[in-house]
Amino acid sequence: MTVFVVVKFIHVLLAIVAVGFNATYGVWLGTVARQPTPVQAFVLRGVKRLDDWFANPAYLLLAVSGVTMVFLGGLSFTTFWIAGGIVLWVIAIILGFFVYTPMLRAQIRSLDANGPESQDYRSASANARFVGIVLAVIVVVIVFFMVTKPTL
Repeated sequence: MTVFVVVKFIHVLLAIVAVGFNATYGVWLGTVARQPTPVQAFVLRGVKRLDDWFANPAYLLLAVSGVTMVFLGGLSFTTFWIAGGIVLWVIAIILGFFVYTPMLRAQIRSLDANGPESQDYRSASANARFVGIVLAVIVVVIVFFMVTKPTL
């Protein structure tokens, strides 16, 4: 077994954790949309905890393991699927850390302060849902690139 194969295993495992956790957010949030405020607040905080402690660190470590594989595998950063994946990863990280995470915090604050029927909460929820969908599409394209390795 080579070091490259071990790093690749770690890379795939991190992708499973990051993408897998993210994939559950919509299910959780959709399931509790009509539940009492305490249940919604519990789930929103749970989603934030999963994002902060598992998904986001996994996305950061994916960059480390991915760059390591490029060096170990004698690959090039200019290869289309690698370059495209990196560009999309940067966009996803910026949206995730600087847009989605603050929106999730605002959604929690609004739920606590105004309740689930308030316009403020509905707006925060809709905005976070939209950004979450955009992030999901970006991540699916990254996974497509990494699995299929398309060329131009």
